Amino acid sequence: MKVTVGFEMPDTKLKLLIVDDESSIRTSLSCLLTEIGYCVRTADDGFSALAEIRTEIPDIVLSDLNMPRMSGFELLSVVRRRFPSVQTIAMSGAFSGNEVPSGVAADGFYQKGSSMGSLLKIMSALPQPHRSPQNHAIAPAPIWIERKGEDNSGEDYATISCPECLRTFSQPLGGPISSMRETDCIFCSSSIHFASAQPTDRAHSQAKQTSSRESYPGSYPQPSC
Repeated sequence: MKVTVGFEMPDTKLKLLIVDDESSIRTSLSCLLTEIGYCVRTADDGFSALAEIRTEIPDIVLSDLNMPRMSGFELLSVVRRRFPSVQTIAMSGAFSGNEVPSGVAADGFYQKGSSMGSLLKIMSALPQPHRSPQNHAIAPAPIWIERKGEDNSGEDYATISCPECLRTFSQPLGGPISSMRETDCIFCSSSIHFASAQPTDRAHSQAKQTSSRESYPGSYPQPSC
């Protein structure tokens, strides 16, 4: 199927990531946009899309809104916060018109079932991406987390906010404070490097007690000679 809508690709081949849980839509859009000149990859939900972005950051993300596991609403919000230079287009059959639905973090909106010409018009209206010398995802630096206390089994735990999907989950802790460790996000399976720290109030309390002992040694038992 040829697409002839007077659309001209820019001199540089743009990288496009199509995200949709329907394989027929992914396949048809991928074939058409590849024929036009885009470098196209696909993903079947938000988590798969984040894995693709970790491999290589695209110039444009075209995402369905209603998908299982991680919806397009959440995915586009994560992309906006983590990769603000990436242009985003939401697509859905549940909304009409060409305005971005309220609360959706996208630069454009494509109504499913509309012509390819309307989609290409939306894509051509996006600002040209700024390309860095190496447009690849960079592994995040290790994160510091604060111990929250003990769970029902008496084991120390903390709450981790995944730097990839931004979801939070509880992580059991063991070993010394400040020890660098690694775990996998229970949602997107990305690897997270972290180190635990004492809660500020506990550390402050211990420091205060130490200071008191040094200032008033007579108030504490002294070692016998």
